[in-house]
Parts: sequence; structure tokens; C-alpha cells
Amino acid sequence: MAVYTDVGEEMLRHFLQSYELGELQSFHGIAEGIENSNFRLVTDKGTFILTLFERRMDPQELPWFLGFMGHLAREGISCPLPIAGRDGNALRSLAGRPAVIVTFLPGTSLDQPDQHACEELGRMMARLHVSGKGYVPVRRNALDPQGWKALLARCSSGGEPRVEVLISEAHQALQRLMAQWPESDMLPRGQIHADLFPDNVFFQDGRLSGVIDFYFACTDFLAYDIAICLNAWCFENEEQYRPEWAQALLSGYESVRQLTVQEREALPLLCQGAALRFLLTRLYDWVHTPEDALVTRKDPWAYQRRLAFFMGRNDV
Repeated sequence: MAVYTDVGEEMLRHFLQSYELGELQSFHGIAEGIENSNFRLVTDKGTFILTLFERRMDPQELPWFLGFMGHLAREGISCPLPIAGRDGNALRSLAGRPAVIVTFLPGTSLDQPDQHACEELGRMMARLHVSGKGYVPVRRNALDPQGWKALLARCSSGGEPRVEVLISEAHQALQRLMAQWPESDMLPRGQIHADLFPDNVFFQDGRLSGVIDFYFACTDFLAYDIAICLNAWCFENEEQYRPEWAQALLSGYESVRQLTVQEREALPLLCQGAALRFLLTRLYDWVHTPEDALVTRKDPWAYQRRLAFFMGRNDV
């Protein structure tokens, strides 16, 4: 989450007249994340999250995301539920941006995952994959290997030596992974979250209480979602890989959905792809984020290290 577009109080009060959410009591921007502008709203009827979708987001795709979230919520997955206005539409416009208000989920994200949290995550992810089977519309993953190629082409070092090194290494990894990436019919596919980082997963009283930020969700290999989580959850303090955490994540997942032999064999390669994907999106934002934006830039070098780690392994 982040804030790129400012919203004034008068503008927001006028916007809320389209809803039955009560009177605005307070609101503030949320700085975490990198994609859209987000605000926490408190009214006399509760707490909500307002998201303004920035230029990277294709407005034509927003109904898919909102429909998927609504489907999962009805299936019992604890995720934000888009709120319709008085006219029945959840997707609206504010400050020149597509906008949506969703329900607020209780709990907090973990600063540092642990083995128990990884098991909880795996179990929830498998439930999400199983529940997602009932959501028929397909959304291609815009950040598949072809998307990585396009993203890397838009990155330049600006004369910064360490960025130049990172771009060179990314080019080499991209060529190798594109040559080895599985064909679409080689592994089970379905709806995936594709961004299940710790800051998008909430816990309360030691239990996983909810999942947020579905705006990278897409139709892709189910095991690719697992690979993203192995990258994001199983390195203690951003450095040390914890195989027991990885096994807890996989055990939690397989308590709900059994992996195929082909998925197990593909996981090391999928982990490399997931590392490169986040290296590239973080690199892109590193070189393109305006200096005055209220946003926390993510470190692409953390994923340079993860990519090198998984390139040296035949298992997870």
C-alpha cells in the first residue's frame, strides 16, 4: 500500500455521500507497499479501506479483482469485501482515479514470520486455491516471463553502478528462466493471489485472521503462488533460509490440497522465477518512484540474493 494521490477531507466527505457508511470521523494515508494509494477511513459505522488505483493498474481489469474478492469472501476466505454504493456499484472514481472501498480486516502483519505462521499461511493458501476453482473468469498473469522481459526493458541504471550490475544479472537470469519455464499445460493452474507477502497477511491471537491486497491476483500455476511464499516467508531477517519453515508451509498446504509430483519437481525453478519477478518489480519502482511520493521503496537486492540462493538448489 502507498499514497501517490492526495485526497482532501471535503472531497472525501462528498465521495462518501454515494455510500451508506455513515459520517466520516477520521482518515489517514497508509504508506506501506508500492502500487496504489490507500487510506484508512473511520466512520460512525466502522472502519474501512479506500483504495485509489494508480496508472499501472488497468481499469478494465478491476471488475475481475473485485469479483474474485467477493467470491472468496462468500466461500469463507477472510479477505476484504468490496462495498457497493447506493447505486449498487463498488467501482467508482475519486480524484481522477478508479476507486473502491472495502471492509477492514482485524489483526496485524508479522514483522518476522516463524514456523507456525508459515504453516498457517500454507493452509490458508491451499484453501484459497481450492475455493478459487469456483471463480470461472480468467486473468492472464501480466507478470509472467514475458511481463518480466517488458519490465526489465524499461529499467535503466541512471549511471548508478550497483543498479547497472543488477540489471546485467537480471538479463542473464531472464534468458535462462524463459528457456526453462513450464508450458501452461504442464502444471495445475487456477486462481492465485500472487503477492502473499507477510504485509498482506494478518494474524490475531496467533491465528491467521485475513488476507488483503488482491490486485496482482491472476490465473497461473498454483505452485507458483507457493514459490512466491517460499521467497517471501522463509528467510529469517531477510538473510538466512529456514528449510523447516519451508516444510511447515508445504505441510500446511498439503493438509488441504496435495501437490502433484510435477509440482514438487518444479518448485526450485518456480522459486527462481518468483525471485526474479520481485527483483524486477522492485527494481522498476526503485528507479521510477518520485522522490516526493509517500511510499516505502522495497529493496531489489534482497531478491538478488534469493535468486542466487535458489539457483544453487535442487529442492526447497
